[in-house]
Amino acid sequence: MKISYPSSQKIYVKGKIHDIRVGMRRINLRKPNAAVVVYDTSGAYSDAEVAVDIRKGLPRLRAPWVERRGDTEQLAAFSSAYCRARLADAGLADVRFPLTHLPRRAKAGRCITQMYYARQGVITPEMEYAAIRENQQCDELGIPSHITPELVRSEVAAGRAVIPANVNHPEAEPMVIGASFLVKINTNIGSSALSSGVDEEVEKAVWSCKWGGDTLMDLSTGNNIHETREWIVRNTPVPVGTVPIYQALQKVNGEVAELSWEVYRDTLIEQCEQGVDYFTIHAGLLRAHLPLARRRLTGIVSRGGSIIAGWMTQRGEENFFYTRFEEICDILRQYDVAVSLGDGLRPGSIRDANDDAQLAELAVLGQLTQTAWSHNVQVLIEGPGHVPMHKIKANVDEQLRCCHGAPFYTLGPLATDIAPGYDHITSAIGAAQIARYGTAMICYVTPKEHLGLPNKEDVRAGVIAYKIAAHAADLAKGHPVAQVRDDALSKARFDFRWKDQFALSLDPEKALEYYTDGCPDGERDHCTMCGPHFCAMKLTKSMVTNC
Repeated sequence: MKISYPSSQKIYVKGKIHDIRVGMRRINLRKPNAAVVVYDTSGAYSDAEVAVDIRKGLPRLRAPWVERRGDTEQLAAFSSAYCRARLADAGLADVRFPLTHLPRRAKAGRCITQMYYARQGVITPEMEYAAIRENQQCDELGIPSHITPELVRSEVAAGRAVIPANVNHPEAEPMVIGASFLVKINTNIGSSALSSGVDEEVEKAVWSCKWGGDTLMDLSTGNNIHETREWIVRNTPVPVGTVPIYQALQKVNGEVAELSWEVYRDTLIEQCEQGVDYFTIHAGLLRAHLPLARRRLTGIVSRGGSIIAGWMTQRGEENFFYTRFEEICDILRQYDVAVSLGDGLRPGSIRDANDDAQLAELAVLGQLTQTAWSHNVQVLIEGPGHVPMHKIKANVDEQLRCCHGAPFYTLGPLATDIAPGYDHITSAIGAAQIARYGTAMICYVTPKEHLGLPNKEDVRAGVIAYKIAAHAADLAKGHPVAQVRDDALSKARFDFRWKDQFALSLDPEKALEYYTDGCPDGERDHCTMCGPHFCAMKLTKSMVTNC
């Protein structure tokens, strides 16, 4: 597989602290000696020097860093009971993707999380890599590099930023999620029992990274969950997240009441050893919250939240994610897997936004954040959902207060409920607002939200809509590198350098397609909407020339 970008080349910037090469993309412009360097999430897929075979996976970039630290040990095989049984019984015959590495975990008595190292004052290769990526070589343009490796370290140490970096996902290029950094976007993919398969999900994952997704969640609930995830992790250069309860429920044949801590624990270990970088765990939804949910217009809309709510109702017991949370943290810290504390009671309608149920769960998430930090486990806090624009800022303020500044990660939110088929737009409106006020990562919504499983083109529409929202928020927050790309595209537009416009845009192929539809003869010296005699920019340029 080979992915290319118009007028672009992959470049590498060397680290100053560690022996690392940070991949970015340089857009070469037709204006003499002009170029813009942008953040690139496509990994080796956009590197002409690397031929990528998805059946072998990406290069294992971080493997030497992990091994040099000396705090991990290699396991002889997957240690979870489920994996041992499956591999022994099947002899790998039912796993089409080969196991390309044996998993690692922390040695006894060692801690290997990025938070632990940061608190010890250590700048890891991952921290320096993330800092270099954030700056996008702005120093070459005379813009001070305000994001230093030390800033990344201090933000991770304080819990205000997260570097999702499981030691068993060495293919991932390190990145940082936090309010002090560029707004990141997550994309969701995953098979279901009704449609999609391994090949289609891997293709969606690869193209999601090409279009600019910063992290990827595999939400597969269909057949071959383990196999699908193995393909995705080995071929994804960005952090991968999951909701482990989906696979745990499959192991008990969909019988919610049959779920147990033991099944869930084995699932966590299995996915840690496979390389998942962060888990969504709905540990803040308690039995006491269920009556609050019954007052809602749309009840519980979180899939994971509804599963654990059903389990509590049928078993008459407290949420075992909550009661066993310290044990969960003990597992995650062995692999440096971050926890994304799920919002099982996120509002599923505008009417339910910021209600008692949502805020009651948020208070518990704040308690769990401190518990995770006591184990040096990195934390994200998930958020809504559906929120009208006038309630968005209050949402962020309350999250930051309750959860001690941990990075906020929100689905949208959708600013209105009346546009099925266009919810990538209704949610991008809310996402731009909530990111402007301090949300660190926004989870994309596709046009198929509420309607069906997204295909490749739906993923494209969702990613681009959210890249727009994230960039708009970065501009509003005053991130130094955000303005550079806008200024370069605006100048190219005024100069009628059409190819430079396409190259600088978030979706060059779509921009070129629209331009070609209206101007099949090639580049022109006027705006194609206005024509040669009414183009404002052409008239302005003529006026300046004649003065």
